[in-house]
Amino acid sequence: MTTYLSEFCRQARIDWPENRTLNVVCHGHSVPSGYFQTPQISTFESYPHLLHMALAKKFPHAVINVIVTAIGGETAEKGAARFTRDVLPHRPDIITIDYSLNDRGDGLVRARSAWSAMIEQAHAAQIPVLLLTPTPDQAASLTDPTDPLVQHAAQVRALAIEYGVGLVDSLTTFHEQVEAGVELASLMSSGNHPNRAGHELVAAEIMKWFQ
Repeated sequence: MTTYLSEFCRQARIDWPENRTLNVVCHGHSVPSGYFQTPQISTFESYPHLLHMALAKKFPHAVINVIVTAIGGETAEKGAARFTRDVLPHRPDIITIDYSLNDRGDGLVRARSAWSAMIEQAHAAQIPVLLLTPTPDQAASLTDPTDPLVQHAAQVRALAIEYGVGLVDSLTTFHEQVEAGVELASLMSSGNHPNRAGHELVAAEIMKWFQ
């Protein structure tokens, strides 16, 4: 974790006029898109914007863009199909991928294939990737290993190990909050969308990679 994004951190500490613009692209479904209670979108309370603010605070001399290429309701298959067209042209320095909440409808095999395709395209372009496990669905059981959401989270963890990329374990973070006595509903704006407090948890987990 301390070295995976070391080149980004090095670039972010270069002062003007030798510095350059750094691009972080957040790819995924409704959660990074900023949906709270559909169709309400709260862009400035969602984790890509919170991440942008945290990066600006940590690297005050850096020009950093956080670009959202997420689409509400989308699965990883659709995200992979437009990866070359919609993600790579931004010349990302980092890509985050967050699809598991919706991938339950496609199943583990199809999701794995799509996630692998995106990771491999990023690798071919020498772009670091952070894989996000899902944020919760209040109808899911966070402690049941047979629950589809838990299974997709496990698959994302396995992909991070297989490909040697970064992992942001959102689901574990929410589960730890619940285990500590926090009501899950207090972190959610709807059945399957986090509120600002939930998005802050995700942004904080992402920021752990920028040490």
